[in-house]
Amino acid sequence: MTALLILFMFLAFAGIDLLVRASLKRRRERLARQAREEVLKTSIRLDFTHEARSLKRVEVPEPKARILAVDDEAVVLDSFRRILVLDGYSVDTVETGPEALGLVQRRDYDFVFTDLKMPDMDGVEVVKAVKHLRPDVDVVVITGYGSIETAVQTLQHGACEYVQKPFTADELSEFTRKLLIKREARLEAQRQPTVRVVAPEVAETMPASEYCLPGGAFLSTGHAWARIEPEGQVRVGLDDFARKVLGEVTAVELPQRGSLVHAGEPFAVLRGAAGSVHLSAPLSGRVAYGNETLKHAPTAVLESPYDRGWLCLIEPGDLAGELASLRIGQPAVTWYQEEITRLRQAERDAAKALDWAAFEQAFLAGRPEPVHA
Repeated sequence: MTALLILFMFLAFAGIDLLVRASLKRRRERLARQAREEVLKTSIRLDFTHEARSLKRVEVPEPKARILAVDDEAVVLDSFRRILVLDGYSVDTVETGPEALGLVQRRDYDFVFTDLKMPDMDGVEVVKAVKHLRPDVDVVVITGYGSIETAVQTLQHGACEYVQKPFTADELSEFTRKLLIKREARLEAQRQPTVRVVAPEVAETMPASEYCLPGGAFLSTGHAWARIEPEGQVRVGLDDFARKVLGEVTAVELPQRGSLVHAGEPFAVLRGAAGSVHLSAPLSGRVAYGNETLKHAPTAVLESPYDRGWLCLIEPGDLAGELASLRIGQPAVTWYQEEITRLRQAERDAAKALDWAAFEQAFLAGRPEPVHA
C-alpha cells in the first residue's frame, strides 16, 4: 500500500511539473509573440529608402532566419511580414528585383523569396542573379497556379523550392519551417568534415580538404595505423590526420630492429622545423624492421602515409587482445570526425594553429582504450 501511495505521489508530482512547464512555455511564447507584434507595428514605419526605395524592414531579436521577399504586389509583402515576423523571422521586403539584388550584395540573408512575374526583372532573373552573387542563400519562387511549370524550371537555375499563392498563414508558416529545417541540416552536413576510406595509394591524390583512412587498416588513439600483413606481421605508420597537422617532416627516427615496442608508448620520432613529435605504437611487439626509405626520403611519411611512407613492420605480441583498442570501418570514420572537430575547437580556443608540442600532448599521446562498435 505504501509503495502504491509513493508511486501515486510521484506520478502526481510529475504531472504537475509537466503542466507547469507547459504553462510557462505557452506564456513565454505569448510574450514573445506580443513583442514581435510591437516590433511589427513600429519597424515598418522606419525610413530605409537610402538602401532601397520600397524597402520595409522588421528585425526581431534572435531571429530564426533572415528573409528577403521581393514581389510587386504590396499585399503579398504585407502578408509575408505579418506571418513570418510573428513566427520569429527578421524580414525585409522590396517591390523590384534590382532592389533585391542590391540588398543581397550588402546584407546577409538566409532566404530570398521572389515573385515569378514582375516588371523589369522577373523571378527567373532574380534566381540566377542571387545564386551568382550569393550561392549560399536559398532562393524560393513565389508563383501563381498558372506559372507552376515555369517555377519548377527555376529549380534548374538554383532555386530550392517554390510556394504557390494565395497561401494561408498556416501554410506559409509550415512551408518556411520545413525550409529552415532543410537548410540547417544541409549546413550541418557541410560543417561535418569529409572522411573517406580509401586504398592506401589513393591518399596521395586526395584533396587537402578531405581526410582519408586506409582501407583494411586499424587506427589507434595516438593517430597511428596498423595493417595486418598476410604473414601475420603488422605494418604501422602515421595517419592522415596527423600528417595534415604536421605539414613538414625533415627527419624520421625509427626503433632499432629487434627492439620491443609497447602499445600507447612512443616508438618513433618525427622532426621538422617546428620541433619534434613522438608517435605512440598502436600495438605491442618486436620490430621486424623499419622503412629504410625514410632515412633519405623522410617526406614520404607525409606524401604517402599509407603506402610508401609506412614506418615499421612489427611482430605482434598480443594481436588478438590489443585489436579491441583499435578502430576500423565506421567507428573509425566517426572517431575521425570527432577528432577533427576537437582539433578545430582547440585551435579556436588558442586563436592559432597548435604547435607540435601542444598537438602531441592533445592528440598523439593517447593510451589504448577499449572500443565498442
